[in-house]
Amino acid sequence: MKKRYAPLARNAVIASLVAGAVATGIVVVGTGGDDGPPPPAPGPAARTVLAEGPGAALSAAELSSLIAGQEHRLAGSPGDHLSWAVLGSAYLAQGALLGDRTDFRRAEKALRRSLEALPGEKGNADAQLGMAALANARRDFATARRWAESVRARSPEQWTAYPVLIDAYSGLGSYGAAAKALRTLEELRPRTVQTLMRGSRVHHDNGHHEDAEALADEASSRSGGKAERAAAQYRLGELAWDRGEPKEAAAYFDTALQLEPGHHPSLAGRGRAAAALGRTDDALRDYGAAIERAPMPEYALQAGELYESLGMAGEARAHYEKVRRLAAKARKYGVSEELTLARYEADHGLAKAAVQRLAQEWKRGHRSAQVSDALGWALYRAGRAQEGLKYLKRATTPGLRSALSLYHQGEIERSLGLHGPARRHLREALRLNPYFSPLLLPRAKRAVSVLGNPPPGGPVDVEGEPWTDEELPPEDDESTEDRESARDGESAESGDGNSSRRPDGDASRRPRESGSARPRERDSREAGEAREPGGARDGESSTAGSRRPSPSGT
Repeated sequence: MKKRYAPLARNAVIASLVAGAVATGIVVVGTGGDDGPPPPAPGPAARTVLAEGPGAALSAAELSSLIAGQEHRLAGSPGDHLSWAVLGSAYLAQGALLGDRTDFRRAEKALRRSLEALPGEKGNADAQLGMAALANARRDFATARRWAESVRARSPEQWTAYPVLIDAYSGLGSYGAAAKALRTLEELRPRTVQTLMRGSRVHHDNGHHEDAEALADEASSRSGGKAERAAAQYRLGELAWDRGEPKEAAAYFDTALQLEPGHHPSLAGRGRAAAALGRTDDALRDYGAAIERAPMPEYALQAGELYESLGMAGEARAHYEKVRRLAAKARKYGVSEELTLARYEADHGLAKAAVQRLAQEWKRGHRSAQVSDALGWALYRAGRAQEGLKYLKRATTPGLRSALSLYHQGEIERSLGLHGPARRHLREALRLNPYFSPLLLPRAKRAVSVLGNPPPGGPVDVEGEPWTDEELPPEDDESTEDRESARDGESAESGDGNSSRRPDGDASRRPRESGSARPRERDSREAGEAREPGGARDGESSTAGSRRPSPSGT
């Protein structure tokens, strides 16, 4: 790579960069050599990718133009660490937007070139945070945390460290740490779209669904571009799906796709919603488009389970085989698909293999509610129901409560003869989202039917109204005493006297005003880990029903 161009060639390059700056906001002042003036401040598009990484609110055309501009600049200034950091972050954003993991490898090369030109300890925080964002995108959350925490330790006021930290902490299951990082981000960058979107996720993870929706709605109204608004609309669609409203979810996904055609998460989301609404042809078409756009194992698994639910065994097998192929391809680019592979193995392959995969994830520190749920279910499917229940209790501790996890917990409790908790959790799963899985939904309804009503003679109204297909009144969370009683094998009918309210409130209402919304922080789940498959001590009971008091001022 030459350091300088001939005058005519250099003029041509500068002209092309100036033209690119009009479209992307890149500031270009020339290509000088290593001993020339310091690099200019990055333009709006460059600042966006540096700040937001994989979630950068730029269109595919904007990212392509930004990448071309940075590559031209670096041809003449190979020692420009900032341009390398911008290029790496732009490749990362493009890979996430288009579902092309080959861009992750290009991103890593560019970011490492930036760190070679200026090491992180000498002030190259942009490249360090780019590496952290790349690790998050690859689902290596422990590595992402190390990169980002090193920046925060050196520069606590650097706000760009906190979105990356929130993503890493959430991926690790450190929900209390994510909430603290969010509070700092809110102080440094209040009411920005990025802060609101991260806030929506933290609120959701802590069980505050109305707050999560309010923040995502505000992010959508404040968004400045189509890509940014599409991301907020997708978030609103996911929240609508979680509360069991597929028609509303589909409308949000439609809007996202109108704003950003080919937005693959919205294609898959709309496919899921269409299946729930009985529009199976539309659902299969959307899943096919999502897989073609971004060949991700998660989409193939969802499509396979839909095909299986329709009795189309051959198509289901083809998609299950695709799960393995796509996961192996992702692994070549450093992307971990262990969670999706384990879910596939637990339900459609070898449950013991799923346990092994997830045990390794657990040892790496990846202890989110999703990993806890998958590990607990895999243990049950491998014939270790009592162990599995410990992880499911951790996954469904008040806060992030998904219909799938509640179904898993109810089925494990039913297998152990804990009929009261099983009845309660299976009903809650169907009430929370009566469309949560085309394959598992009929099984959940049959299980509730088999369990029937609690036997007479116990406390009054232990389980609420008899099960019907109609919407039932909401229930309360279990008390700590309920969980202790269930673990000891005592009668499950003896401690369920409070069953009148959903833990997340009335999610069908429109969200309240979000101006003062802050996460009501719970104890970090790391303080009470369930024991590892190898036999570490179970500390789940110390945190299962507790909440940390709200910090002052929240």
